[in-house]
Amino acid sequence: MANNRPRIDRVTTTSGDGGETSLADGKRHSKGSPRMELVGALDELNCDLGLAALTLEGALLEQVRSLQARVFDIGAAVATGKPQPFWLRETERLADATETINSKLEALAEFVLPGGNEANARLHIARAMARRCERVFWRLDDSTLIKASIGTFLNRLSDFLFVASRSVCEDEVLWQPLKD
Repeated sequence: MANNRPRIDRVTTTSGDGGETSLADGKRHSKGSPRMELVGALDELNCDLGLAALTLEGALLEQVRSLQARVFDIGAAVATGKPQPFWLRETERLADATETINSKLEALAEFVLPGGNEANARLHIARAMARRCERVFWRLDDSTLIKASIGTFLNRLSDFLFVASRSVCEDEVLWQPLKD
């Protein structure tokens, strides 16, 4: 290999058959641990973002693809216990992108229901998954990851996905609260 990076050439190892697995930190972890729950939730989020990307184009598609890479970076930080030092910068970028999109939208008079069109629904699924990742992140209670501001990034990610879902919606459906 030209880049000297290890290749994954074996997927089935059977080492996880007893309910434990290894992460990039070299330690064995219970598959039911909060760390592994977060790794799994981040994987689901990345899949949801990929599915949403299939309905997008232009700048929003590029943003979602970039966010997939950032979610992978978070997974790497969780797996190694060594977060990269750039999460505050990335959080600021995401907040700016959110504000740019939101400034072009009408203010909401009521909550919206997911599903105004396919792109809207898929982005809402990713938003809900980002919220789950955030909840699991805080249950993990890893001070190194908290200090790196990864929880803050996950919070901004769900905000971004909400306004992105609104920006692609062809027929926004407002919640009609139950009345007496």
